[in-house]
Amino acid sequence: MFKKIPFKIAINIILLLIGFIIIFHFLVLTQTIPFNIVWGGKLKNESEMIRLEAISITINILLIFVILIKGNYLKLNFSVKLLNAILWLFILLFALNTIGNLLAESSIETIIFTPMTFILSILCLRIVIEK
Repeated sequence: MFKKIPFKIAINIILLLIGFIIIFHFLVLTQTIPFNIVWGGKLKNESEMIRLEAISITINILLIFVILIKGNYLKLNFSVKLLNAILWLFILLFALNTIGNLLAESSIETIIFTPMTFILSILCLRIVIEK
C-alpha cells in the first residue's frame, strides 16, 4: 500500500510540510501567532514557549537533514540503518502527536495539524520502507 506513493514525491511533500511547520513555529516564537493556541493550549508562560518552540524547530531541522540524506539530495555518508531508526522515531512521534492534536483545546491543532501529522507519519513510513 505505502509503495504506491512514489518515493521522491513523499520526500518532497515531507520537505514542504516541515518547511511550513518550521515557519509556523518561528511565527509562534516571535509571537506573531499567540502561543496559547499551540502545545495543546497548556503553555503557562513565554519562557516555556521559547524552550518548547526551540526544541520543536531543532527536531524539525533534524528531520529535514534525515530526509535530504535519505532522498539523496545531500550526499553524506550515513548508515541507512541509523537513518531508518531516526525515521521510525519520527513515525512514532508523528503518530503520538496526531493523538495529542486530536485532544488539543485549540481548533487549529485539531483541524490543521491532526491531518498534517498523520500524513507525515504515513510519508515517513513510506520513506523508511524504501530499499
